[in-house]
Amino acid sequence: MKFIKNTFLLLFLTVGFVSCSDDDSNGLDPNALEFRQELNVSYGTDPDQVFDIYLPANRTLDTKIMILVHGGGWTSGDKSSMNILKDLILQEIPDVAIVNINYRLADQNNPPFPMQIDDISAIVSYLKDQQSTYVISDDIGFIGTSAGAHLSMLWSYAHDDNAATNMVASIVGPTNFTDPAYLNNTNPELQEIIDIYGIDASIEFLELVSPYHQVTIDAPPTILFYGGQDPLIPTSQGVDMQARLETLGVTHQFILYPNAGHGWIGSEFIDTWTNLKAFIGSHL
Repeated sequence: MKFIKNTFLLLFLTVGFVSCSDDDSNGLDPNALEFRQELNVSYGTDPDQVFDIYLPANRTLDTKIMILVHGGGWTSGDKSSMNILKDLILQEIPDVAIVNINYRLADQNNPPFPMQIDDISAIVSYLKDQQSTYVISDDIGFIGTSAGAHLSMLWSYAHDDNAATNMVASIVGPTNFTDPAYLNNTNPELQEIIDIYGIDASIEFLELVSPYHQVTIDAPPTILFYGGQDPLIPTSQGVDMQARLETLGVTHQFILYPNAGHGWIGSEFIDTWTNLKAFIGSHL
């Protein structure tokens, strides 16, 4: 499947952004906490059940957490593909803790649902258990790309039992597997998206794993980014999701780049970050 590997290569091929130093200054306050990072923290027994955490200097128990969820068609990908967003947050929103996650990848013996939703639940539980150690709050936000955006929305809308999610960002994430653009398509790559969830081809199951069908009036503020020429995610996935959020009265923002595909660079990427940064500032 072409979209599985390097799904967001184009989106993240931008230059000029570097991460912060691991050793932020604490000023003159001897009690201030230093910047801290831990890489490949294990939250389960599988090698893919790891995350990187970046804890800001001067953090408190009010420090919010941004969870980054990579794409890769549910069957591939790695947290390293989210490093550009991680670096941008470190540089421009330095008071936010960042958790850049891996999750178990699906294959013919291990379907993505509920496995990957369970992994996100395990991560959130782990962070809550370590709240006093890390010195962070239990308020979280999500930024997901492609399959990671789907997982971010689905977990936030239907599996966040403690209503901890303050915001969720979808960058070209699938939202509705019952969309006729999927079910009646002639594109083999699109059909593979449905086939991944083929353990139960019923409409009821497809609705169960579709953020469009699981979202409620209690959903967190949501920002959506989509490309009008995306060969893998039909434009209707974003347009219909925006309409659903509007109907429910959920705070949201929808941005469509008419000439963009499954990822973008240059001025469109700058626009994405500008809007995303503002959304984080308002809602996280």
